[in-house]
Amino acid sequence: MEWPQYLILFLVAAVGGAVNSVAGGGTLLTFPALLWVGKLTEVMANATSTVALWPGQLGSLWGYRNQLGPSHAAVALLAVPSFVGGWIGAALLLKTGNETFRALVPYLILGATLLFTAQEPLARWQRRRAEREASEPNAGGGSGPGGGDAAWSAFRWAVVILFQLLVAVYGGYFGAGIGILMLAALGFVGFTNIHRMNAIKNINGMCINVVAAVMFIVNGLVDWRLASLMAAGAVLGGYAGAGTAQRLGQKNVRRIVVLVGFALTISLLVRG
Repeated sequence: MEWPQYLILFLVAAVGGAVNSVAGGGTLLTFPALLWVGKLTEVMANATSTVALWPGQLGSLWGYRNQLGPSHAAVALLAVPSFVGGWIGAALLLKTGNETFRALVPYLILGATLLFTAQEPLARWQRRRAEREASEPNAGGGSGPGGGDAAWSAFRWAVVILFQLLVAVYGGYFGAGIGILMLAALGFVGFTNIHRMNAIKNINGMCINVVAAVMFIVNGLVDWRLASLMAAGAVLGGYAGAGTAQRLGQKNVRRIVVLVGFALTISLLVRG
C-alpha cells in the first residue's frame, strides 16, 4: 500500500467515528474502504473495522459524558443483553465462511443503509414527542430508570431488553446501523432527550463491540497495521463528532453515508 491509501483509511475512520457519535452508521464507510484500499477478505475487513472503530466510541462517550444524567439504571439494564448479544453475533461470524459472508454482505449493507435512512424521520418523531410531552401538565414526572426522562413500565423494558439482545447479535455479526436501532428502542421506552439517548446508545454500542473485538482478536482476524491507523482516526472523529456534524450539516453527512451505502450495495451485487 502507498501512503495516499493509508491517508484515505485514516480520514475515512475519522469520518466514521464522527458519524457513529451522532447517529451510527460509520461501518458503512470503514468497511468498504478496507475492502477496496486494504484488500482484505470480507470477514477480515469486518473484524478490522470493528476493532478500529471501537476506540472512537470511547472518544464520543467522553464527548457525551455530561449528558448521561440520572440514566445509570437504564445503562445497566441494557449492558447485559449488549454483552451477551455481541458475543453471540461474533461467534456466528466466526462460524460463517468467507464465501457465505461475502454473499450476505450486499444485503447486510442494504439493510444498514435503509436503517440509516430512517434515522432522520425517527429524530423528527422524537422531537415532536418531546415537544408534546413538554407541553402536557406534570410533564417530566416519570419514575423510571431515566430519572424523570422515561416513566417505568416493566413490559416496555422487557421488550426493549429483548430488542437490545437482537440488536447486539446483529451488531456482533456486522454492526452497521445498530445506533439507529438502539435510538428507536430508547424512544419506545419513553426517553425524549436525544443527547441522553445518544450517550446511552454509545455506551451500549461500546459493550457490543468490545466483546466482538476481543473474539476477533483472539481468532486472528484483525489486520493490526490498518486497525491501529484507523483507530487513531476514529478516536479523533468520535470526540469531535457532534461539532463536526453541525459544521458540515447533518443532512449532508447523512446523504453522503446513504449514497455510499446504496452505491456499495449495487457494486457488490454486480461484482458478485
